Amino acid sequence: MALQRIDRSEIEKMDRIQRLNFVNSCTGYKSANLIATISKEGQTNVAVFSSVTHLGSDPALISFTLRPTTVPRHTYQNIKENGYFSINHISAEQIADAHHTSAAYPEEISEFDQTNLEPVYHNDCPVPFVKGSPVKLLCKYANEYVIKENGCILVVASIEAVFYEEELLTSDKWLQLEKGKVVAINGLDGYALPELLERFAFARSKTS
Repeated sequence: MALQRIDRSEIEKMDRIQRLNFVNSCTGYKSANLIATISKEGQTNVAVFSSVTHLGSDPALISFTLRPTTVPRHTYQNIKENGYFSINHISAEQIADAHHTSAAYPEEISEFDQTNLEPVYHNDCPVPFVKGSPVKLLCKYANEYVIKENGCILVVASIEAVFYEEELLTSDKWLQLEKGKVVAINGLDGYALPELLERFAFARSKTS
């Protein structure tokens, strides 16, 4: 198969949708998550995100990226008000409803009410989770950083609790997401079901 090249100048000449599709897909598969929040008035919100990233294990930190707040960002507003949010892995059965949460709804309408997704509360956690999600993280807002180059906001949070389907956890505390049919995102609108090929031992230098 012939290898093709597209330079930055050509990317910038693409129409908006083509550029979105190309740039969002060229970086590879991304995590597929639903971030659920609740306002101080009790209004729930849930939205799909493909930017959740592991930042560290000790302490356990994650990040995700929000687009510029030039328009209302209900997820961001709720997190700043409440201080907590949940990250919910998307299963293969949830992809259509999960993707629909990317539609723009006014603040007073919950995406839970516009889809078959259901909110569920675990123990004394202050925010909703997504019912049926195989892995769910309770997260606490820690900090944020404005990305000067494009105005996006990088939100940093600590992992306060993890809920997971029991059969996913291996003896060495590794979550085998394949067993929960956890999907990944290709670009903005492509959902894929990863297949585990191999798991390797901790890599060490051949000279040691």
